[in-house]
Amino acid sequence: MPLPHPATAIQGTGGAIAPHLRRLLEFVEPDQNDICLDVARGHGPMPAALGPQVRHLTAVDAMPAPADPAPGTSRRMATVEFGTGPVRITDGDSPPPATRAAATTREDLRPRTIDPDRPTIKADATALPYRDNTFSLVTARFSLYNLGDPDHVLRELLRVCRPGGRVVIADLVRGNLAGPDRDRIERLRDPDHPGTPSIARLTEMITSAGGSIRRLDVFTVERPVEPWLAGACDDATADRIRTALVDEVDGGPKTGAKPRIIGGELWFTQSWAHVAAEPIP
Repeated sequence: MPLPHPATAIQGTGGAIAPHLRRLLEFVEPDQNDICLDVARGHGPMPAALGPQVRHLTAVDAMPAPADPAPGTSRRMATVEFGTGPVRITDGDSPPPATRAAATTREDLRPRTIDPDRPTIKADATALPYRDNTFSLVTARFSLYNLGDPDHVLRELLRVCRPGGRVVIADLVRGNLAGPDRDRIERLRDPDHPGTPSIARLTEMITSAGGSIRRLDVFTVERPVEPWLAGACDDATADRIRTALVDEVDGGPKTGAKPRIIGGELWFTQSWAHVAAEPIP
């Protein structure tokens, strides 16, 4: 089977909010009285989405300083944002009603703008420059494992959250009974990939860091391959992954990504989790 040509156009702004981002916002349950901290690796969509719904929002860019590449090597691009392209939510127990509409949409933000006077703070996620109990809402979306030691990051997120507040983590997971096979293709794309935690492992990390789990939302999404492969370490690696996924569609060895062709494009699946916790006094 020939490799499908990429047909997905990625747009950065404009359009209606994507169902999966809306699902996260409804899980977060922002309040007009919330003092919110969003910690990201680069510039994610949460500040623009949350800002109009809370009293005050502080955005922290905690992207670690890039390491110098080894002589004779180069990196295609740094994966600093979790850009998805179109996304389908394929399952999920009792998703919010608003997420049932629009099977496919782009991960665009609401047609609103952030206050231009609101700066993004550069900081170390393992040593946030804020006092204990500063925020009523703390969010980290698809960045926990890219900000430093995740156990240290979780302790910091919980430290700056007030008693009775909530820390909301959105990240990739694998089922508790799923093996690590799925990580092989992730590590081929990104040799620095830390591995996808099981649901049980993620919740255990949060409780070990001093959090009490309050709510959990786990669901499966399908994504187009090409935006994801834009973060591959080089073009040859992207071609290897693309070939392996197409081979699986044709009945070849399984990669764990459950690829299929949708509208002439190659798509694959991931499991996402939203976890809400509050600091244990």
